[in-house]
Amino acid sequence: MNVRQLALTLIVTFSLVLSACTPAVQTPTTAVQPEPTRAPQETSSSAAVQITFWHAMSGSREEVIKGIADRFNKSQTQYQVIPEYTGSYAETLTKGLAAYRSGTPPTIVQVYEVGTRTMLDSGAIVPVHTLNKGEVDWADIVQPILKYYSVDNNLFCMPFNSSTAMLYYNKDMFVAAGLDPDKPPTTWAEVEEYSKKIMDAGAATGGFSMGWPAWILEQMFATHNQLFANQDNGRTGLSTEVYLNSEFGTKVLTEWQRMAKEDILVYGGREYAANDPFLAKQFPFRFQSTSSLGGILKSAEFEVGTAFLPRLDGYESGNSVVGGGCLWLMDKATPEQQTGSWEFFKFINSVDETIEWHKKTGYFPATNTAYEKLKTDGWFDEEPNHATAFNQILGGADTPASRGVLLGNFVQIRDIVGAAIEEAVVNNVDPKTALDKATDEANQVLKDYESLNK
Repeated sequence: MNVRQLALTLIVTFSLVLSACTPAVQTPTTAVQPEPTRAPQETSSSAAVQITFWHAMSGSREEVIKGIADRFNKSQTQYQVIPEYTGSYAETLTKGLAAYRSGTPPTIVQVYEVGTRTMLDSGAIVPVHTLNKGEVDWADIVQPILKYYSVDNNLFCMPFNSSTAMLYYNKDMFVAAGLDPDKPPTTWAEVEEYSKKIMDAGAATGGFSMGWPAWILEQMFATHNQLFANQDNGRTGLSTEVYLNSEFGTKVLTEWQRMAKEDILVYGGREYAANDPFLAKQFPFRFQSTSSLGGILKSAEFEVGTAFLPRLDGYESGNSVVGGGCLWLMDKATPEQQTGSWEFFKFINSVDETIEWHKKTGYFPATNTAYEKLKTDGWFDEEPNHATAFNQILGGADTPASRGVLLGNFVQIRDIVGAAIEEAVVNNVDPKTALDKATDEANQVLKDYESLNK
């Protein structure tokens, strides 16, 4: 077994452990989601080149993906895309790499942004920029998305379900507390002030919660132009050190702990668990991915507002960073499958498909052309909440700290960060102590990764 194979084996082994306790991505709702299934196949396409597409989109988003595949399959006769839900983000990454090692990978696999460095170093992918013979203008891809998934100005996977974090709030609670529902907080001090007013008015029992709090901490670093790791967040070389316990990181977690002790911050778990109590009107604010927007708007029995991520005073402005996922072409695909995959990538990148995906899921329209058409058609005037995060990410600064973090075994590191946040806000461990421990553990993960990828 060579070094790269050993590295891939270790990545898969850890991911199997992590994915065993990682829930599937779900549309936020209190209703029980149906069990995802493989899309039904049409026998009339049996002669076409088959392209297997493993993804992590469950619930209503799985149905949207089935619709995309169905339209592509009906648009031509040479290729048939077969979408298959393969579990949560972590599970899909794990299964994709494990299948590659066993010689039976999918043609295309959706991997969330945390797995980007792992995929780049896996030796298992065909860089998407090598497929483009001029048919797609990469400059039309929304720049923060393009830059996140690019290395040395080359795009390595096809942007698909891109998102970022934003602040959701309950406008009805603003009215109940005598606040202007069209003036959301812009600073953390205002989040705290407004939370207290709403709680004092008896409209809520808490102030705010967070989905994916480890990711929200990453967003705090980026929006305040603070590097999260060395080597420019892993973009100029493999990172060997994180800055979790920096002055900035310690300040953020100290503030969160203080507000948790005052019952303003309501801890909601490491992923989507904060969605339901927000819908149940337990607190007015929730930090979460834009990908939850469609489900929240559909399920909320109150008027929903959205706003940019709040800021702490005294720091430079950065930008929110891209989350979500990207589509990777596996290098065991036959030449015919590679050609068909590129045709599929071009299809999902078309204006109509990009707009359809955005409207039905809340993920970003990935191209500037689609964004401009949505504006011209009046979509954002009718649905202003869909414009919030897009305006946020387009209006931020382009700096090394705001382009996103590429870390080896980032899945494991984000789990370490999540544990540190829990220690501080749930168990009242000193924030600096929790972050010192997390920093040491994360740095060891990075050093181990570096030793296997030299």
